[in-house]
Amino acid sequence: MSSVQRFDRYNLLASAIAGRALEVAPIEPGTSAWTDGTTIFLAADTDPRDALRSIAVQAALLAAHSLTPEIAAKLGRRAALVPRYLAVEGHRALAAHDDLVPPLARSLRDPAIAAVSSSPADSLVHAEGSGPIAVAPAVFGTIRPHALLKNRAQLESATEAQVSPREPSRATDAVSDADHDDGPAFELSSAWVGRGGAIGRLLKRLFSDARVGGSGPPGSDATARWSRRSTRVSPNAAPATARAPRLEAGEVGPDRGSRYPEWDTARGRYRPDWCTVVEVEPESGDGETPGTEGSRALRRPLARVGLGLERRHRQLQGDDVDLDAAVEAFVARAAGTVPDEACYVDSVRAARELSVLVLLDISGSAGEPSRNGTTVHDNQCAAAASLLYALHDLGDRVALYGFRSLGRNAVHVVPVKRFDEHLDARVGPRLGALSPGAYTRLGAAIRHGTTVLESHGGTPRRILVVISDGFAYDHGYEGEYGEADARRALAEARRRGIGCLCLSVGAATEPEALRRVFGTAAHATLSYTDQLPAVVGPLFRAALRSAESQQRTWQRAQRARERLAVDRRTA
Repeated sequence: MSSVQRFDRYNLLASAIAGRALEVAPIEPGTSAWTDGTTIFLAADTDPRDALRSIAVQAALLAAHSLTPEIAAKLGRRAALVPRYLAVEGHRALAAHDDLVPPLARSLRDPAIAAVSSSPADSLVHAEGSGPIAVAPAVFGTIRPHALLKNRAQLESATEAQVSPREPSRATDAVSDADHDDGPAFELSSAWVGRGGAIGRLLKRLFSDARVGGSGPPGSDATARWSRRSTRVSPNAAPATARAPRLEAGEVGPDRGSRYPEWDTARGRYRPDWCTVVEVEPESGDGETPGTEGSRALRRPLARVGLGLERRHRQLQGDDVDLDAAVEAFVARAAGTVPDEACYVDSVRAARELSVLVLLDISGSAGEPSRNGTTVHDNQCAAAASLLYALHDLGDRVALYGFRSLGRNAVHVVPVKRFDEHLDARVGPRLGALSPGAYTRLGAAIRHGTTVLESHGGTPRRILVVISDGFAYDHGYEGEYGEADARRALAEARRRGIGCLCLSVGAATEPEALRRVFGTAAHATLSYTDQLPAVVGPLFRAALRSAESQQRTWQRAQRARERLAVDRRTA
């Protein structure tokens, strides 16, 4: 048997783990395994057991979005980071896809190392640190950043969409392409290849039209990002409190508000019941009400969100054959029983059923001036108002909350409009009465917004829109600590099926700073609110796909842990 034939048999396994079509090809002996995003390369003399392990690791890195162009660019600039990053991210990727990885490769992962990171961004931060990191096993292979970047055209379709300010037509193209990728993502069974019809569904995934538009694997955790300008963070970027309303850190008692945990990245664990969030009734002042003129321009790109085709299996008629149902019908006929005639897959237009909660940052840093002569707060309020009225006009359930904090016991959220309230004449004055002040405990606000969406959203599809300058800052909540907690809060929301979308409008925030705070959540940096229509549609779709993917992965992992617990009890 030739080397090519020997490695061809791993193509299906690699594709199943990575969630995209992959090939496995031989290279010269003595070379470490690596991938360019579409092919996994193995030394021709690799032992079969080691080959299986190396393929599982490289495919898991792709499935966990560990090899995005952003990550590859950073690793390419500092070659010394590659082995350190792989030593952390490899274990995290294996743990995140434990239910799809074969048992032989599953034993490679170290739970202690995997627990120190919650995302590729976290792993990169650990790699950049000066602390010791255990060397990765040789079967992990290596990462070749330059090969990944050379193959960037293919990777970008699954990880991010870029809109150039000099080529506005690309924004329209991005909207058009993404319209074809709103259907349900392909889902493997909770077991790895070879169980209960997974192969049939995988073949259908690989050879059907599920990848129309070149948008990569459905449900991929895409980092959708658009930047309209190059920004520079002011050296005085710490939130100002000169105009802050009077807040006392000790005014919230233990019997008031909602308690939420907070992620302690230094210790790698949660601090339970660490933050107290209190809903403060809004004021109806006489301030200037933000205009809603921009809502009209947002209706068209938002109208197509969530209206893709759903693929319904086991139908009496349809546009394709359901392979699993057809095989079962053939077996039933051979056994002499009456076969089920529902052997087709039909495409049905999905109902929209969308609820959106807009979370508006009203901390002191929003009071800084923006480029158009107003403040960041004015730009963010205008963006929030436009989204609120546009989504309401489309028939969606919408809510708008402002948030700020002064210490972990005084995280205040202001319900400008709740889900069960009408969008009437009271909402505009409430929004106009908000004034920037105090600090930004971003993670607690995101967790509270997630809870409100789950309890009051009332629809299958839910999106949390965070409008903030991206500065996570409060007493004892700054730097890497605050950024890691915000990323963790967003990851928690996506695991619960809530799409997360983050906007920075008019703020002098570097896109890199937003990436550190928002991680792989869809986010955009805009100079002006009139740039919102060009990006809001693709961002909403990316947020929904990311949430669907994360929720399925989390549910499969939960089922796998439950099966393992049952097996241990019965052993």
